[in-house]
Formats: sequence, C-alpha cells, structure tokens
Amino acid sequence: MSQLQKKLGDMPKEDFRKFGYEIIDFIADYFENLEHFPVLSQNQPNDLTNALSKSAPIQGESFPQILEDVENLILPAVTHWNHPNFHGLFSTSTSSVGVFGEMLTAAFDMKAMLWRTSPASTELEPIVLDWLRQMMGLPADFHGLIYDTASISTLHAIAMAREKLNLGIREKGMSGRTDLPLLRVYCSEQTHSSIDKAVVLLGLGTQSLVKIPTNERFEMDAEKLREAIQDDKARGHLPFCVVATIGTTSTTSIDPVDKIADICQRNNIFLHVDAAYAGSAAVVPEFQFYFKGWERADSIVTNPHKWFFTPFDLSVLYVKDLDLLKQTFSLVAEYLKVTETVTNQMDYGIQLGRRFRSLKLWFVMRYFGQEGLIERIREHCRLARLFANWVDDSENFEILAPVPFALCCFRACPKNVEDLDVLNEKIMNEINVSGEAYLSHTKLNGKFTLRLSVGSIRVEERHLRKVWDLLNEKI
Repeated sequence: MSQLQKKLGDMPKEDFRKFGYEIIDFIADYFENLEHFPVLSQNQPNDLTNALSKSAPIQGESFPQILEDVENLILPAVTHWNHPNFHGLFSTSTSSVGVFGEMLTAAFDMKAMLWRTSPASTELEPIVLDWLRQMMGLPADFHGLIYDTASISTLHAIAMAREKLNLGIREKGMSGRTDLPLLRVYCSEQTHSSIDKAVVLLGLGTQSLVKIPTNERFEMDAEKLREAIQDDKARGHLPFCVVATIGTTSTTSIDPVDKIADICQRNNIFLHVDAAYAGSAAVVPEFQFYFKGWERADSIVTNPHKWFFTPFDLSVLYVKDLDLLKQTFSLVAEYLKVTETVTNQMDYGIQLGRRFRSLKLWFVMRYFGQEGLIERIREHCRLARLFANWVDDSENFEILAPVPFALCCFRACPKNVEDLDVLNEKIMNEINVSGEAYLSHTKLNGKFTLRLSVGSIRVEERHLRKVWDLLNEKI
C-alpha cells in the first residue's frame, strides 16, 4: 500500500481486526454484566453535552481513545433498554445474534432502491416476511414490507386507504379543492398517537380523526363505531379508514377486530390493524384467539424490534393489495428507470433507499427457530401473569386492566392514603431514579397507573421478584 493510500484510505485491516475483536469483547461483557448497570442513565441533563468537544477534531484521533470515550462518556449516558429490569413502555430487547446481523448490514451498506442495487435485500425480505406470516397464522394473500417503525408503516397504510378512494389526491392534492368531503379515519381512545400524526402529515388534519369510546376492558366499542360512521355519512362526510388495535399502548387491550371488520365490509371502509406490540405473540398457538378477525384486514403492522429480539429498527407492514401500495407511492425518475422485470423496493414507500433490515430478522429466526421464539414469548406472558397474581393477592395493590400478554397495569392502594395518584407517582419516580428498575405509567379512568412490561430476552423470575420487593418497600 502506498503512502498516499495509507493517508487517504480506510482504517488498516490489521487495526480493523484488532479493534473489531475488542468491540465484540466489549459487547459480550456488556450483555453479561447488563443487570449490574442502573437501568436508567444516572446522568443529569447536559452532562454528556458539556463533556464533549464543541467542534470536530482537526487531526484524526486514535481509535483506542475513541473506545475509551465510549466507555467513559457514552456508556454512562445510556438507558439500558436491554436490561432485564427494563419494564417500561413495551417489550423490547435485542439478541446477540441480531447484533451480528446488524453488523453485516452496516458492512454491506446496501441501499435497497432497485433490484440491481440490492438483489440480496430485494429477494431475502419477502422470504423472511413470508416465514413470519406463516408463523403468525396469516393467510397467503398478505404480502410484507419492512419499514423502520410502526408510525411509518401505519402512515403508509392510511395513505393506501386514501388512494383507494380514487379522488385524484395524488395528482391534485387536497389544498384549495372544494369538491372533497371531509374524510374520516376512526380509531379508539386507546390508539397510539402515531395515528394522530399520520392524519396531520397526510394533510387530513386532526378534524378528520374520530376517536371511538372504549368499554371497561379498554377495547373499542364496535357499536359506537357503527353509530359514528352512520352519523358521518348522514352529514355528508366520507368514512374511509378504521384503525383497530391488538395490544394497545397503554394496556395491551384487544379491539373486537372481527366485529369491526363486519362494519368495514358493510361500509366499504379500509381496515388497518395495529399489532405493533402484540403481533409477535400470534406465533404462540394458544394466543391465536386474540387475533380473531385480523385476517380480514386490508393491512396489518407488527414490529419484530419490539418482541422478536431483533435490533431496532424493523417494522413490518402486511398488505393484501400490493398494487395499491405501489400505485400510492411509485414515482420513477429517469436515472432510476430499468429494463428488468423485477421488484424495486423504492416503489413501495416514501423512501428511495432502504436499509438491508431483513438480514438481522433472518439471523434471529434461523438461530432461535420457531420453537425458541415461541417459548421465549410464552415465558414472558407467564411472568406477567405471575406478577399479576402477586398484585391480586396483595391488600396493598390492585390490577387496573386485563393482562392478555406481557404487560401489567396496576397501582398501589394501601388503606388510609388520601391521594393514591401522588403515592403511585412517587413510588414510580423513586424506583426509576434508583436505577434498580424502570416502570412507566398511564392514566386509566382518571387513575395514575403503573405499567410493568416483561420483554427482555434476559429476564427471569428473580427480576420480577426484585421489582415486587421494591414496590412493597415503598408502601
């Protein structure tokens, strides 16, 4: 190698091997010692900002110094989502084999636009997603595509639903038109905020979104949905999309998808099912009944990066009408025109280039196999039910929502405490600040509610017992 090449080229291969081994050792040690870290970063706001240089280095720095700063500066600022006592928000954790897949994706650095720029991504993705479709018990007329998050998957689904109306919105837009009625999208009060953002981004506005009340189990009231649609029709509005949820964000409640599908079918309305959290649980045979009716949807989203031990980010949108999705988004510039009769992934969304995300999911599914994935999800649900039993058996705590999957909604309710909301918020904050565990919250029927999610690939019963002991110490 010439001196000029040494000056202008990449890191020397000898250094790459040396530091690559060091990084793998670092990650292996990190996973092995994960539960000894505080779950939430103990940094204060701006600690990292103030510790970093205000400008890039003029001369390149040694890689050992960079790794040292990762350990001394970055690691203390990390909230450890993979920690077995990370019980906030939703089920999540990566696996070691998923990290390997992510490493190779970064090394290949493939931009999946055209087939010719990315044959591996273009051809592996539908195979892997068909494996997943079969595992989840969905019929063969669903075709999967990978995006980054459920927010983007759902955005694409609602855009498809709007395109299906054939109102010329792709060509004419919506601004300044007087020939368009008010378009309506329906979801429940418990639906994820990404639905609100989608209608804003698509130019429909929040006035187009109708939130349907839920029952005592926090499930969409199908009769209220029917009434809302009929009322909108009578007023000259145009209902065009319903978003039903299997596994809502706050409680993992399950909308009556079969009844909702009946309503959509009678009214010729596009049905999108948000199973971003719970979709992974469909691979467990005894949980299939929770998903009754989802096979009737026009589109479904599920996130393997939530509960399938796959590194963030990887969201899957299943659609029945692949041509409609292409019609909604395909736009081929001259420099992208090709002669091959092939699938080009750029035609199926707002992105031109896509990451080779299917590789890491392929690694995970092959390494653990169907049985291994099923058993891990089954165990998480067992642990959540065990924790719920401890709550039910206690005089000082109560369950506030059903526990169909791996999330418990509960609160402390000791006698002679005047303000239970204040108490529960105090308990949550004290546990979170301690770094011993992480819980999140919601509000159910006006009550401050603690949420305990089980989903780490490294979680064991002793980790749930630890949280239970911490909770009882705060009473």
